[in-house]
Amino acid sequence: MFRKKALRVAIPAGLLIGAGVLLFAQAPPAPAPNGVEPGDARINISVTNIVAPTLVTDRSGNIIDGLQPHQFRLFDNKKEQNINVDVAFLPISLVVCIEASVRVDGKILSDIKHLGTLLPVVAGDHGEVAVMAFDSRLRVMQDFTSDSDKVKAAIDKITAGNSSSRMIDAVDQAVQMLRNRPKDNRKIVLLVSETRDVASEGRLKETLMDANFNNVAVYTVDISQFLVRMTEKPQAPRPNPIDITAYPSYGGQPATPTSVANNYGVQSQAQFMPLLTEIYKDTKRIFVDSPSEAIAKATGGEEYSFTKERALEDAVQRISTEIRSQYLISYNPNNKEEPGFHTITVQVDHPGYVTRTRPGYWVGGGKQ
Repeated sequence: MFRKKALRVAIPAGLLIGAGVLLFAQAPPAPAPNGVEPGDARINISVTNIVAPTLVTDRSGNIIDGLQPHQFRLFDNKKEQNINVDVAFLPISLVVCIEASVRVDGKILSDIKHLGTLLPVVAGDHGEVAVMAFDSRLRVMQDFTSDSDKVKAAIDKITAGNSSSRMIDAVDQAVQMLRNRPKDNRKIVLLVSETRDVASEGRLKETLMDANFNNVAVYTVDISQFLVRMTEKPQAPRPNPIDITAYPSYGGQPATPTSVANNYGVQSQAQFMPLLTEIYKDTKRIFVDSPSEAIAKATGGEEYSFTKERALEDAVQRISTEIRSQYLISYNPNNKEEPGFHTITVQVDHPGYVTRTRPGYWVGGGKQ
């Protein structure tokens, strides 16, 4: 479920996240917020057009269709804008990124492979899908295609690898793949993985910049850490450095491997401690954004949980419905000279309706 918490990502001023054109100039960059140093680069931004896909629901979460353009108002840094509202459905370019680390081997990966029959529904008749698997490697299993059989075959070929999970790097590569797709296509990443990144070389803030600058929305389906620990294959125990005969006997019986394991609890402890650790880490996540959560919120996507196959199917169906129900609002900002982060707020003329769109974009520099 999407959790409404404030996203705080330190991003240098001097860069735009949104649709725009970078123009180099000699004007010095504006002071960075939160004490972040902007570096030596002097960058000025010419904003051309901002796109804000917007979902409208009632207070119970039911999607509202059929609204007219005149019912919308958009504010950029609290300044109302002249907007265009498009209700037409645009073709979708979708990249699905699937974690293939050893931790998800077995039932979890088997359940995830059912995506092969679900993804064409998300992309639609005129859409296209690419498939990527990642552990320490980033493997493009299938480039963009409209052939549902090829998508299913690519996902079926995914096998578990090592213990790394380069989530951030995988999303960044997916964004690079999408930037070259037709400019009028909706660009979506579906990330199915654990909530934590392991061994990525890239940084989260650069990935967020790339995604927003290329108008890419990221939807995440999070694999529960509790489920991972309950289903992952146990690692082979290390050899015991102490000879069995060195252990004291009980009841006059000589020590055996079974009695040592039972009496000293080695195997029981090995199975319980990782589970306890994951429960503790998940509890801490209440107060700290995970990378997957940050990526979803910063790009205007949504975060879902995956504990069993049915939950995965429900999440994909919800994502498909949401994408087709969004109103595409675009505008040329009348306050583009304001440096820093521009917040986007969308309102509709109904007090009981709730809107959700991308949180905003960054502009650097000032008046020329």
